[in-house]
Order: sequence, then structure tokens, then C-alpha cells
Amino acid sequence: MSDDESLAYFRTRSREARIGAWASQQSRPVASREVLDAAFTAFDVRFTGDDVPLPAHWGGYRLEPQTFEFWKGREHRLHDRFRYTRDGGAWQLERLWP
Repeated sequence: MSDDESLAYFRTRSREARIGAWASQQSRPVASREVLDAAFTAFDVRFTGDDVPLPAHWGGYRLEPQTFEFWKGREHRLHDRFRYTRDGGAWQLERLWP
């Protein structure tokens, strides 16, 4: 997404969620819950009021899937499988062999 789109979405989030975006080193190991809470508190103090800027590392991606497949396990390996495929603005549904 563009920086403007990311910023517009970021501003819709609660203040606490915006602080969390600064505090989290997403998907990296963290020593304890206390370390995470301390990082949150530090950024909460740093950004007073509602002015929490967009972190440089924060953004988004726009996915436009063309196909979804759903699978549900059934007895004797006679699973239910359904595929949705985008056809212009509509979705086409097909049942698939297991």
C-alpha cells in the first residue's frame, strides 16, 4: 500500500494499538512479557496525547486473490473441496474431487 493509505489506516486504530506498533518488534523473540510491557510504557510516555506518528517500518499490502480453496476432511478420504475463482467482479464456485 502507499504511505498515504498506510497512514490513513494507522490513524483509524486506537491509540493503544498505534503505541503497540511502536513497541513491538514483530515476530522477533522477546525475553518476557515484562520486556514487552516496558517497551509499550516507554512509547506511551514518549508519545503524549493522541499524536502517535506512523512508524517508518509499518505498512501494509493489498492482496487481491483470484482463487480460494476450502477443504474439509471427511471419512474415507472423501473430503469436501470447494474452489472460488474470481470472474470479473463475481466469484464462481466449483466442487472439486477430493
